[in-house]
Amino acid sequence: MPKEQALPEAQIDDFPAAKYSITVTIIGIKHPFPYRQWNVVTGIIAINLLAFFFTTLSPRLLQYFAMNPYLTIYQRMYWQPFTYMFLHGTVTHILFNMLILFVFGQYLERALGSIEFLVLYLGVGLLAGIFSLWLYITTGTYMIFLLGASGAIYGTVFVFAVLNPHAMLYLMGLIPISARMLVLLYTALDLLSHLGGGTNTAHMTHLAGFGFAALYCVFRLRLNPLQRLLSN
Repeated sequence: MPKEQALPEAQIDDFPAAKYSITVTIIGIKHPFPYRQWNVVTGIIAINLLAFFFTTLSPRLLQYFAMNPYLTIYQRMYWQPFTYMFLHGTVTHILFNMLILFVFGQYLERALGSIEFLVLYLGVGLLAGIFSLWLYITTGTYMIFLLGASGAIYGTVFVFAVLNPHAMLYLMGLIPISARMLVLLYTALDLLSHLGGGTNTAHMTHLAGFGFAALYCVFRLRLNPLQRLLSN
């Protein structure tokens, strides 16, 4: 059974800070939920901050709520592929992720409505966790703890880019890049980094976030994400 001291080697999934300018996109969902504005993004951020506070006070909580393949399967902690997305390993980790969620999530919540955004965020995060669990099991990687919101956040950024592919973002407040180029760039970087190995970043969880968000765009928003991201 994994020991607590293994937790500093937990995989984390950072996303770079960005500023953005957008144009509102009209979205046509075939069977939309009732449109509500409940400020879900603020609630998610608050839950993440509270979780970070309590796991800092008691790191042993990470053993129960971060995702470890052994504990999830053999100790029947089946909630871990869901709860991992609310945990973070360091101050930098949570600050970057919550900044990105605040920036992109607020726009999507206004565009989609609170219920739709919550379904997107939690659904992509959960599916990215399940995918990562499957990947760890099939590769025999049991002595690892996965934590971080970036699977869900990558999905949020992906949907933003599909809706606004030409929106200009500013990485670290300085480097201009379009939303679609950001997604394509980080897809390539995460794939190459995963193939290269040697880091504690959950690159495949990131890519799973992109992948499940793409399926969301196809089946829920009735949009072709590749066409919108690759077209001029």
